[in-house]
Amino acid sequence: MEKILIVPSILAADFACLGAEIDKVISSGIKMIHFDMMDNHYVPSLGVGPIVLKSLRSSGIDIFIDVHLMAKPVDCLILDCVSAGANSISIHPETTNHIDRSLELIKENGCKVGLVFNPTTPLYYLEYVINKLDLILLMSVNPGFAGQSFLPFVLNKVSQVRNLIEKSGCNIRLAVDGGINTNNISLIARAGADMFIVGTAIFSKFDYQQAINDLYCKLQN
Repeated sequence: MEKILIVPSILAADFACLGAEIDKVISSGIKMIHFDMMDNHYVPSLGVGPIVLKSLRSSGIDIFIDVHLMAKPVDCLILDCVSAGANSISIHPETTNHIDRSLELIKENGCKVGLVFNPTTPLYYLEYVINKLDLILLMSVNPGFAGQSFLPFVLNKVSQVRNLIEKSGCNIRLAVDGGINTNNISLIARAGADMFIVGTAIFSKFDYQQAINDLYCKLQN
């Protein structure tokens, strides 16, 4: 497993040419893409669903796809995403009545398992399920829209989760999503994150390769 991952979030991509956008970031050497699904219920936005994911797979895109479900209820959508070609599926604790059951549903269908925490969602769920997780994703914006500014108070939460992961002894990625750019990525890394979901700071640039390189350079400083 690579020590640090920058993962482009296609929420900020141009959906008129989504396949081409993904091919472009793949050619930049990235190992994974982040695929948000939103239901206009759990979050105030309506986004693409499993049919788009399936279309990407059918078009020949075989990169690791990390799906973030912002939808309630979530279990049926988990199965749809598995069928469509997800490699990793992350859910919010508020979207299911039985967190343990939903996490097991992801795992038993062959996907990596993630749990997502909004900026003000408490971390106490981890006391019960951390050993079931491959990924913990901390939102550093309120979910639902691309282009928001990073919420600095989430840095403390990143440090808390890093400590919990270390104490657990489990091999778990700690990801942060929202408002990440060259001005703050090194601060987030120092707090303990090792996976960075980046949308606007990549897809708003003309040269995606350069944008990704600039982010990695900041992590090395």
